[in-house]
Amino acid sequence: MTAAARYLTPVTLELGGKSPAIVDEEASLNYGIKRIAWGKFFNAEQTCIAPDYVLVHRKIKDSFIEKMVGTLHSFYGENPMMSPDYARIINERHFNRLLQLMKSGWVIYGGNSQRKDLYIAPTIIDQVSPSDPVMQEEIFGPILPLVEYNDIDEAIAFVNQRPRPLALYCFSKNKKIQNRILRETSSGGGCINDTISHIGSQELPFGGIGESGMGGYHGKASFDTFTHQRGILFRSNLPDISLRYPPYCDRVSLLQLLFRFIR
Repeated sequence: MTAAARYLTPVTLELGGKSPAIVDEEASLNYGIKRIAWGKFFNAEQTCIAPDYVLVHRKIKDSFIEKMVGTLHSFYGENPMMSPDYARIINERHFNRLLQLMKSGWVIYGGNSQRKDLYIAPTIIDQVSPSDPVMQEEIFGPILPLVEYNDIDEAIAFVNQRPRPLALYCFSKNKKIQNRILRETSSGGGCINDTISHIGSQELPFGGIGESGMGGYHGKASFDTFTHQRGILFRSNLPDISLRYPPYCDRVSLLQLLFRFIR
């Protein structure tokens, strides 16, 4: 953006951020957890719109953890390192960064790693603090922090106290809750009762807002974003209205008299 500014060149920026998944007490865990696990651990979470952390309602937190662990076993087996479907970290620099992030909170599942293979197991972390490093930067790795909340006001406030994310995911069967979250938060895009899938639609613009980017693309949105809309007016050679041109003084006085008469 700095380089483009020198030439007054417009830019579209698709950045990143910490994309939350809000899991309401009325969420369908049977479907929701599979979709969160897929979105989070696909490519070992090295995707820009992966759910970064989960805001889970206090009443269903234990069930969420139990079902998430069971889902990860069904996806990748007892030892994900042996699974042909589980990815590795892109390089050693990011491997080291992720190991430091895993020191936040309390690891309740996973946490294993192997440097030679750049492998980090699917990991769930509980008891994290908003000030912990894992909650201060985009994770971009297979570490899932859990943040407990008591009511939807608390969850919405938590999201709004942070930079606006590239994506936001809401899991709830309650349409009032869905609408409140969409109405009272801001994000580049997102899903209701799913993760990541919105990026595949050519009917939806994809992009960020605030610190997660500006502009949108995909489908027609790409054409609109990368096209300059030039407005041109064509006028005929029919006679003009004389009031358009100066001198105006006599005409203005005449119009004022006319308006007074009409009143």
